Amino acid sequence: MGLRVAVVGSGPAGSSTAETLAKAGIETYLFERKLDNAKPCGGAIPLCMVEEFDLPQSIIDRRVRKMKMISPSNREVDIFIEKENEYIGMCRREVLDGFLRDRAAKLGAKLINGTVHKLEVPGNNTDPYTLHYADHSDGSIAGVAKTLQVDLVVGADGANSRVAKAIDAGDYNYAIAFQERIRLPEDKMHFYEDLAEMYVGDDVSPDFYAWVFPKYDHVAVGTGTVVNRPGIKKYQAGIRARAAKRLEGGKIIKVEAHPIPEHPRPRRVVGRVALVGDAAGYVTKSSGEGIYFAAKSGRMCAETIVEMSEQGAKVPSERDLKVYLKRWDRKYGMTYRVLDILQTVFYRSDAAREAFVEMCDDRDVQRLTFDSYLYKTVVPMAPLTQLKLTAKTVASLLRGHALAP
Repeated sequence: MGLRVAVVGSGPAGSSTAETLAKAGIETYLFERKLDNAKPCGGAIPLCMVEEFDLPQSIIDRRVRKMKMISPSNREVDIFIEKENEYIGMCRREVLDGFLRDRAAKLGAKLINGTVHKLEVPGNNTDPYTLHYADHSDGSIAGVAKTLQVDLVVGADGANSRVAKAIDAGDYNYAIAFQERIRLPEDKMHFYEDLAEMYVGDDVSPDFYAWVFPKYDHVAVGTGTVVNRPGIKKYQAGIRARAAKRLEGGKIIKVEAHPIPEHPRPRRVVGRVALVGDAAGYVTKSSGEGIYFAAKSGRMCAETIVEMSEQGAKVPSERDLKVYLKRWDRKYGMTYRVLDILQTVFYRSDAAREAFVEMCDDRDVQRLTFDSYLYKTVVPMAPLTQLKLTAKTVASLLRGHALAP
């Protein structure tokens, strides 16, 4: 019998894991509790993800080529993508997730509409893992109690991961994201045709930003916070007030809230269990981006499993699975550290936020930011440009104290 793998959760992380495993001919079971789940999420994806994960244009609601940054004092800075063929994709998570899940199933992953309640961990390195789950394929909420035994488990079940709890992966701090989907009158919606907005200020979040992101027939308006989670509705009221004129006449069609991890868990591989996506804690600070990194972590984890199992011929060990972590940390560890520093520097006060928005008015900063976001690479700057950027940052921080309300 060949390798049997259970992937718990079919968001971008889980579906990308399952797709890669299924392509390699490995027996793969993909669990999803709610097939029509709509996760509260800004829904922004970088251009490189569209290409790298072969995403069809039909799942992209809007191609954003302009970003408006609004400071605490309501100073607005417009940021443009210069190249005509470049854009930030805006999608609805239920559409993106459904596409990736269906593709994995078509390639051979066995999709199970079920809720995993318990992961039974064996007492040795050879016995199988047992998943206890409720099968909802009959359409019932309670489902039918079933079990499945596998050699390896990938936890892609989000910030509240039951798989992570089963292996004692350790806790992490998390943010609460709150979002309202608002359908606007046609003339108001036209304003957001290819534009997204980011608002900063203590009134919309003490440690993050608020957003207005366009979808196919509505906008997503939301915010998030770590340090004052109980106050999330107050901050949502803040972004609604700041963007009131642009949202005038809008109708709320959906309200969503969800936890977002703030840093990787202490243990992401234990035994023959690996964590990916939000379950592992792969959301970047400062930007709050998680979709690309979720999908990428799932693919990298699966590629490691395929390699270390010799195409499913043997069962990988914990040491084998940790190769995935080494590769991940080597490729993206610096990105997380840099964004952590940026959040610490620029989100600590309204004065610092004023400085941040002012700095975003610089074309070199805009090019560097978009290159880093769109392609997940940092293009080295010329020495004079680097010097100019450093001076601009310091000057902006100093002036920010005077400009702040």
